[in-house]
Amino acid sequence: MVNGMLAAGKTLVAESGEKVKVAEIFGSGGQGEVYRVTTPQGDRALKWYYPQLADARQRQILEGLIARGWSDDRFLWPTAIVLDPEGKEAGFGYLMDVRPARFQDLPALFRRDPSVSAATMRTLVTVALHTVEAYRSLHSRGIAYRDINWGNIFFDPHTGDVLVCDNDNAVVEGESAAVAGTMDFMAPELVRRDKGAQPGTQTDLHSLAVLLFLLLMNDHPFNGAQALEIRCMDEAAKRRLYGTDPVFIYDPADARNRPVPGEQPTVVATWGALPQILRDLFVRTFTEGVRTPVKRVRESQWCVALSQVLDAITQCGSCGKQNLTQPEGAAPDCWKCGRTLLLPPRLELVTGTGTLRTRRGIRLAPHARVYAHHLVEYPDRHDFRAVVGEVTEHPQNRGRFGLTNHTKDVWTARKDDGTVRDVEPGRTIALRAGLLLEFGGGAEAEVRD
Repeated sequence: MVNGMLAAGKTLVAESGEKVKVAEIFGSGGQGEVYRVTTPQGDRALKWYYPQLADARQRQILEGLIARGWSDDRFLWPTAIVLDPEGKEAGFGYLMDVRPARFQDLPALFRRDPSVSAATMRTLVTVALHTVEAYRSLHSRGIAYRDINWGNIFFDPHTGDVLVCDNDNAVVEGESAAVAGTMDFMAPELVRRDKGAQPGTQTDLHSLAVLLFLLLMNDHPFNGAQALEIRCMDEAAKRRLYGTDPVFIYDPADARNRPVPGEQPTVVATWGALPQILRDLFVRTFTEGVRTPVKRVRESQWCVALSQVLDAITQCGSCGKQNLTQPEGAAPDCWKCGRTLLLPPRLELVTGTGTLRTRRGIRLAPHARVYAHHLVEYPDRHDFRAVVGEVTEHPQNRGRFGLTNHTKDVWTARKDDGTVRDVEPGRTIALRAGLLLEFGGGAEAEVRD
């Protein structure tokens, strides 16, 4: 039986000499087809290029990526080039790991697919944070992705973990590749084809911001009133909307492209519920950043803001819905029922040494957790499996909460009356305003109302 370009059962060979047998086709895209294949090491995925795209430059890019041997588990990285030893199939492909079934595509969110029904507001912010961290990791190695869009990111709706696919177009900054991006996500200077404009980490920052906006706002940052007036969304219309006249739907100085309330109620409501710290970053990157690319929001700035918002998520006591709140801000009204939220106490954390210490806050709602990344000044990666402490309810006195030590280290607690006690592993300290905690390594915290 023939599946696409490759027949089931056909034997191919990796450049290392490893035999690869085609099982079935997974799907197809703009550059080629993806198959499940069997190898001596188990099942893998094979991307096989359409013949017209299997050129010398693409092979050179693949060889460079494979030579790096990058083992970051957030990326389905190319591991070996595959050829047809008989020469009957023109071109080549490459091997990568199979995408685990727990990862779903981002468009499933907008389709309201049952496969992502478990995703909460906390999950979506976690997905946003992990996505930024993944691309920051790539950029820190001098590699530009060049085609950030919602089709290349997969996520776990239960944990917020992400997986970046289609990494075969990532190149070292400054080098050329066949793919320049997807127009809806491309930086305006690329859409306009400005002289000297090339895809790179700077244009990736615009694409990343578009992806974050879609993820959190359920709409495109330039699709407002002007987009609704377009009768045929052809290439010329997109070029105008995203390139020659891109207007952010919430540009404070230009109201031409505001969302139409009766036609776009979701983006109006979600923008109203978005914390100011994130609004400011979106406004900056889609106004100043559109005109002056070097002013685009950096990955580190997104990481700080998203992490702070994640730690400030508050569940409404009336309707139970999760709300994004402004870190250190006043209590907003619930986006669902309209009642004013009752904000839990905050754990004010201070990390690092010297005069420039990092401060952050965590809302101490029931089951809130302190993670290892909270105790580091500038974590490279937020790991939500490394639990340091958790807010737990007293088993006999309902309504009284404490922080349970989930580490192997002893904490030092100083109460507001000046008494000091150790909090040993597995033990809990009652949470009261004024309580001071020392976690070790220069990390300290105070409970505040």
